Amino acid sequence: MTLLATRIDAANAPLDTESTRPAWTWLPEEAPMAMPRQSLDSRDAFVKRAAPATSPVSIGRRRLILTALTVIVTALAAIAPVALYARHGFDALEIAALGLFLVLITAIACWFSSAAIGFWVLLTGREQEDLKFRPHPPEPTQRTALLMPLYNEDARAAFARLAVIDNSLARLGVSEAFDIFVLSDSTKAEAADQEHQAYLGFRAHAHSRVFYRRREKNIERKCGNIAEWTHRFGGAYPFMLVLDADSTMAGETILRMVDCMERNPGIGLLQTTPTIIKGQTLFARVSQFSVRLYGRVAAAGLAWWAGAEASYWGHNAILRTEAFASCAHLPVLPGREPFGGAILSHDTVEAALLRRGGWAVHVTAALDGSCEETPSTMLDFIRRDHRWCQGNMQHLGLLKTRSLSLMSRTQMVMGFMAYFSSPLWLASLVAGMIIQMQYPIDWASFGYMLNPQFTPFMLATLLSGVLLIGPKVMGALLVLSRPRERRAFGGARQIVKGMALEILLSALIAPVMMVASTKAIIQIALGHDAGWQTQDRDTDGVSWSAAFKSMRWQMATGLMFCAGLVVRPDMIVWFAPVVLPLLFAAPLVVLTSRRRLGDAAAKAGYLAIPDEAGVSVSTIPSVPHLVPVRTAAVA
Repeated sequence: MTLLATRIDAANAPLDTESTRPAWTWLPEEAPMAMPRQSLDSRDAFVKRAAPATSPVSIGRRRLILTALTVIVTALAAIAPVALYARHGFDALEIAALGLFLVLITAIACWFSSAAIGFWVLLTGREQEDLKFRPHPPEPTQRTALLMPLYNEDARAAFARLAVIDNSLARLGVSEAFDIFVLSDSTKAEAADQEHQAYLGFRAHAHSRVFYRRREKNIERKCGNIAEWTHRFGGAYPFMLVLDADSTMAGETILRMVDCMERNPGIGLLQTTPTIIKGQTLFARVSQFSVRLYGRVAAAGLAWWAGAEASYWGHNAILRTEAFASCAHLPVLPGREPFGGAILSHDTVEAALLRRGGWAVHVTAALDGSCEETPSTMLDFIRRDHRWCQGNMQHLGLLKTRSLSLMSRTQMVMGFMAYFSSPLWLASLVAGMIIQMQYPIDWASFGYMLNPQFTPFMLATLLSGVLLIGPKVMGALLVLSRPRERRAFGGARQIVKGMALEILLSALIAPVMMVASTKAIIQIALGHDAGWQTQDRDTDGVSWSAAFKSMRWQMATGLMFCAGLVVRPDMIVWFAPVVLPLLFAAPLVVLTSRRRLGDAAAKAGYLAIPDEAGVSVSTIPSVPHLVPVRTAAVA
């Protein structure tokens, strides 16, 4: 009971000093660890080290294959625009349009090639080649801390998710190997009071030991929250499993992760591939269905070519505490926000620093039972995406850091391109419209739609479709090839129905997100700080006034394209898939925010996932020979 004594909160002090400001907390005795703040400027920080033991022997060949596939796909996609522009010679605008296209298509070709590799890996059962997870791992020999940071969240929902994890570990009889820490950064008194009450109720029934700490000031946000815990308590825990407020994980998954870390002392971080659960609105169900059906393909591809130099997504991952403390205390960037100050997308940089320190960083697609929730509306998603976009733009200033490995910097570029592809797409559309306005109206394009011919333009159209929906088709084919998973989704017919609706809604949402990301990049470049807002995962409906106010940029962009179509009305068919979603962005936001539409879609057999058929995610292993470990009763 002495471990539950009220202590003084040192969260507001620097990591090497004690604070005298009291706050109510329940914490164990401190076990401090040195956690020096890292420098990104030191040329001595990076020392050439041998590859980690878990790094694939063929990693160089794997990356060469990805590069070759990307080049081939890009070259095929470039045939059409080059042929079209070359008919009358290149002018300056056409050269600019071709340059925009090549940058954009290269990024898309890389993502497609990675997904194709992931499909092959999963189809041939190779996802465990690098990290062999035991189907029946023994009880842990070392202690692990489960960390859940909170920031003005729904405390009851967060503690309910922790209860799922706690009960799962108790069912396996391993509760004594895990301590749970709730690390609050909440700034609202009401949220803190709810956390207090929820904690007391949860602690009374929990099987693992549960502790709570609240910082009065959320210095350096989430990364500062985790760093403060590591410095004060990390010495007692060889491993720490970082969660988000919306995370849940199966006990079997956690045991396999701990076992993997114990057997591989060179691994500093192991990241799972979370699926999305509890989506109720139509928008959330689209995200949930797509991640559940297609997400593993992308993750398996990344794991295959990244090897021991993969990335970190900030949650549902286990870290070696010693490695994190010695290598990953982030620097504060010089200058003012949005480019200076605390690093927002801290996870990618922490992974890069771990790799710089010689530790292996892995992503795995071989474990199920790792889940999270998603924003329920497009507006909530866009707000969160704005913050992530700012964090990825901060990374641009780190690319010149010579102490980081080439692979770490490559992944920072890929993260940035996930957002920068939107203004590239928009600029390509604008350039294409301007080029077409220089030519006379050609109503034969409608006839071409009815009687298509194999031309460079048709080749470009077909290849674009393959690149955009190819990974979705791969994910669906993977599930269809596995009888158990196919039945869990409700059968082949239900999978095809859900896939058709998901592709349609994703196509409608894509132009809206294109403008949103472009707007975010412009605002950040002009010095606007996105801040760190609380996520709302339970919204049911967006008002019409809020939708029209938020979608001003989208509708204005749609009207801009309409002005160009007045000059070239024959291009309406080709621009309609982009222009119509932009013009009707506000109704799209409102309709996709309704739970009743999401529930109606699932009831009709669209966008339904295995959990809604009464099958738990943890019972659908992506690796057939991974079965639940044991079901020991709680002592």
